[in-house]
Amino acid sequence: MALLSGPYAYSKMVKEDPEEVKHRKAQFLIYKVLEKADSHTRPSCFGVRVSKLKIKVGKRLKRLRKSMLLIMFAAKNGFYKQVVSQLKAWKRLLRGGQGMVSLPPALS
Repeated sequence: MALLSGPYAYSKMVKEDPEEVKHRKAQFLIYKVLEKADSHTRPSCFGVRVSKLKIKVGKRLKRLRKSMLLIMFAAKNGFYKQVVSQLKAWKRLLRGGQGMVSLPPALS
């Protein structure tokens, strides 16, 4: 235990606890690492450029997806129209050639 010899005076400690020394060193190292990390965080304009590029690419992909959906919808409708016209032609052919031939209910 440290004894004071006068007001505001300190006496030297005889022996320090080794656990306290390790703890104090660890706190100092943590402080230094955090201080170093804080000094290195500057906003870079490269990050801003990358984020703008991501936005631009995202918009283009969205527009491309919409246009592809419209194209696929149009192609599907065209295909269905062709199939329906082919079925109608087969119906006419079968009805006209052999009076009593009928198609199943799903095709008529």
